[in-house]
Amino acid sequence: MDAFVWDQHFITGVEDMDDQHHALVDLFNELSKTFYSTERNRDEVLAATFVRLVTYTEYHFHDEEALMRGVGIDPRHIALHKAQHDQFVEQIKAIWTVRETLPNAAESIVGFLTSWLGLHILGTDQSLARQIVAITAGATPEQAWDSEASAGASNSTQALLKVIARLYHALAKQNAVLIAANQDLEKRVTDRTNALARTNAELRIANQQLEAFSRTDGLLGIANRAYFDERLAQACAAAFRREQPVGVLMIDVDHFKQFNDRHGHPQGDACLQAVARAVEQSMVRSTDIVARYGGEELVVILPDTDAAGAAVAAARVVEKVAALELPHGDSPTAPQVTVSVGVAAQVPMSRDGGAALVQEADAALYEAKAAGRNRWVMAQH
Repeated sequence: MDAFVWDQHFITGVEDMDDQHHALVDLFNELSKTFYSTERNRDEVLAATFVRLVTYTEYHFHDEEALMRGVGIDPRHIALHKAQHDQFVEQIKAIWTVRETLPNAAESIVGFLTSWLGLHILGTDQSLARQIVAITAGATPEQAWDSEASAGASNSTQALLKVIARLYHALAKQNAVLIAANQDLEKRVTDRTNALARTNAELRIANQQLEAFSRTDGLLGIANRAYFDERLAQACAAAFRREQPVGVLMIDVDHFKQFNDRHGHPQGDACLQAVARAVEQSMVRSTDIVARYGGEELVVILPDTDAAGAAVAAARVVEKVAALELPHGDSPTAPQVTVSVGVAAQVPMSRDGGAALVQEADAALYEAKAAGRNRWVMAQH
């Protein structure tokens, strides 16, 4: 399994820079796999791979710095960017020289590499790309820099960057402590133990925050689609084993596109947040899971819930949202924001019966919309 998974979130839109980032990711993953190799020549291959990684990294940094000067990026950004490059090369070389003394060399080095690259691409390099776009569109370098400082990445990306930054700095601190301890082991053994305890506590907190962030929708603060899929699979497997029903509610905000067109996207975001809170307040058990399914669609998992119980929950959702009395100037259904709900509840036919439940709830949601919206409809088995 790759230590660093490349996807569209790491694409900056600057082709040469993206190609080089992808090449770095490939080298990181190659180094990670070599660490865990059982081949006899593992150490020789590992050393050669590291030399290739450092050499290519220095080439990439030089090329990126030339790009910044060529485009005319604000000197403040260039200075910050170059300082990060220099610091990384210094840190990774220092860590590599003492790798034999690290208690978990593979985890320490690979963790440091992946957290640094994720932080650098999502943060500094994406900022550089946005400034290049702004300058190309006619802004001065100073204007592009000032705009980036005041606006920058989205709130959800900033939250993720803060978590990754904490993880990176914790790893960098841990490695720095270990390097210092290696240089003067007897004198620093007590300090190292205390520092490692603090660093490990910081790492645990950062990892917990990162895990929570990966499961949460950045806008609504509820479970995201990936976590919904995971929890639904668990709920169906348990229900199949115990022969108990599972309920699913598919919820859609009625005429949401018209709401956005009339009131604007910021108000649309606020509307979705209010609806999500109302749905959460409609659930009476801590085991009920409310998630964002996509766009303006929410979904609820109701473990150990039959059709009658799921119907009660659906009715509460419809009533709670209507009671918000959020004005909707372009809704042909009602003067306020409303929702339609599709309901499905049954004992799963197999351990992986979640897809069938979602399909039934989605079909019932379609019926609710066709019947006039602002209502719930139970799926027919």
